[in-house]
Amino acid sequence: MKKVMIIMGSESDESIMKDSAKWLDWFGIPNEMIVASAHRNPDKVRDLMVNAQSNGYGVVIAAAGMAAALPGVCAAYTPLPVLGVPLTSEIGMPGGIDALYSIVQMPPGLPVGTLAIGKGGARNAAVLAARILALADNTLAAKLKEFQDKGYKI
Repeated sequence: MKKVMIIMGSESDESIMKDSAKWLDWFGIPNEMIVASAHRNPDKVRDLMVNAQSNGYGVVIAAAGMAAALPGVCAAYTPLPVLGVPLTSEIGMPGGIDALYSIVQMPPGLPVGTLAIGKGGARNAAVLAARILALADNTLAAKLKEFQDKGYKI
């Protein structure tokens, strides 16, 4: 099974993005959480994305707040689906709206699937990643059916 990379711009984002990992674990999808900022570690982000597919990843979940460049930068360097999760910040605009606008407003031809702000977005990013990977994995498709039958709860 393909893995999911959960990449976030700051260690402070881990408390929210652990929810993605929790849901991916329930689906049985291998995942890895990595901290790498598009602004502070651009070479690291580029290297991770250029090599993501050959390293067994099938989907990237990228989370960031404020300018939220990380999802777009990830999408620029990989052909894999990138799911962007906007996050709130103590110094950004109220409610994470700045991050949402940054992620959703991508240039034509460079899509990022944008989820809701915060924990709900983190959860839905994991479920959407599972749906993407289930297209080529019948066992995962059955797990998604179980999830649906449980009323979208684990």
